[in-house]
Amino acid sequence: MPTENSHKSLGLLALAGLAPYQEKAGEEYMNEGQLEHFRRLLKAWRDQLREEVDRTVHHMQDEAANFPDPVDRAAQEEEFSLELRTRDRERKLIKKIEKTLKRIEEDDFGFCDACGIEIGVRRLEARPTADLCIDCKTMAEIKEKQMQG
Repeated sequence: MPTENSHKSLGLLALAGLAPYQEKAGEEYMNEGQLEHFRRLLKAWRDQLREEVDRTVHHMQDEAANFPDPVDRAAQEEEFSLELRTRDRERKLIKKIEKTLKRIEEDDFGFCDACGIEIGVRRLEARPTADLCIDCKTMAEIKEKQMQG
């Protein structure tokens, strides 16, 4: 049964016009083919996010109105506020994508920042900006929950 991450991964792949990377028996991890696959995926994702930012700017410029009715003004301000919060999250994601593209160029992509093992192609398909293996990410989330509670 598909998970939310597998749906997200398929959405990213479709966006980039890519099929999931098919690993070949005995191939080296993070070879040039894999790196190029993730480079194309990340660039397509970044470009889509940038287009959304542009659309929001144009939408807000086009729709900005000085409504005489306070309820209409408040509704528009709330709509704009929600859009701006979404775009702020996307702006942060664009920075993370840029950081990941730099890691590809520096030949440091696909390996866990904490323990150094391979993150894995399937995990990177689901979350291309992942910089921790699933075990280290799980431990980090457990520690975070303990700190909060």
